[in-house]
Amino acid sequence: MIKKCNRKHTTSLQQTQEEVEEVKVIMLDNLNKAKEREGKLGDLEDRANELLEKVRGVPEKLGNLTSQQEVLFMKVWPVQAAPGLLAIKGHGET
Repeated sequence: MIKKCNRKHTTSLQQTQEEVEEVKVIMLDNLNKAKEREGKLGDLEDRANELLEKVRGVPEKLGNLTSQQEVLFMKVWPVQAAPGLLAIKGHGET
């Protein structure tokens, strides 16, 4: 009876150790993924700041435009800006 109880205890202990090891592997994987995302978020933040710096001069430039040029600018600007904005949006989803 004691041998049977010891085997059961050993098997249970081994199973628990295996489960702990599985959880450890999953946690390490999650930590690695979090570090990777942190780097990607930093890159995304840098790109957003660069775009912000580029856009800051736009209002001053608009003040010098004639009304005809302003209408043309307002039609063309979103088309030119869209690929950059879509690239940023797409980068954040990966």
